[in-house]
Amino acid sequence: MLNRTTSFLYGVLSYAVSLVAFLAIAAFLGNVGLAKTIDSEPQVPFTHALAINCALLALFALQHSIMARPWFKAIWTRVIPPVVERSTYLLFSCAAVFLLIWNWQPMGGVIWNVETPQLRVTLYALQATGWIVVLAATFLLNHFDLFGLRQVWLHLQGKAYTPLVFRTPGMYRFVRHPLYLGWLLVFWSTPTMTAAHLVFAAGMATYIFVAIQFEERDLTQLHREYAEYRQRVPMILPTGSAAPSGTSDANA
Repeated sequence: MLNRTTSFLYGVLSYAVSLVAFLAIAAFLGNVGLAKTIDSEPQVPFTHALAINCALLALFALQHSIMARPWFKAIWTRVIPPVVERSTYLLFSCAAVFLLIWNWQPMGGVIWNVETPQLRVTLYALQATGWIVVLAATFLLNHFDLFGLRQVWLHLQGKAYTPLVFRTPGMYRFVRHPLYLGWLLVFWSTPTMTAAHLVFAAGMATYIFVAIQFEERDLTQLHREYAEYRQRVPMILPTGSAAPSGTSDANA
């Protein structure tokens, strides 16, 4: 059993590792700063690379989806203290990211290459917007709860953890899943789309839209307001109508 200080240090370490993973995936997708990135020179035959990359994406999706489900958490917290459940999920998620980057196989081939300078700048701007949306979406709800720090901080102070209330601040008034919208912008807004990048983007998009179905089922059971919120607010793409600020989503 972890004591309060050890739990807190564990949570801080998990958060620090998540920051490294965030920077690593940015470098990986941006083809900068790493020995091997998403568009490095191919090292294995195309079909071999495709099989490896699909397996890596499937492993990432399974880890993220299964460990986030309430039934798994109920079992898992019999093994680990509930206070570090989120931090442990974070570490496993980071491990999945690092494994994907380490074993990713570039595939060669260009699907599209935008050469018009203005369009290239526009796509890079959309990609930058995606990164901003991803970060902003976490802070609009509670960044530190999402990344496990709030849990271990309350435990360190001897206070009981209280779940976040249902809110729809900022972007959550216009789309139910701005975090996923941000990631889709990051994955798809590239002026040069290679075969490997397309496989990555398509795999991640598939995971996102499947994961949303499971998340929304859980959220509907957890928050009675969510069903009505789901009826009024679009899933990914904003339509211009805003939900009243009094309702919210603490976990989407």
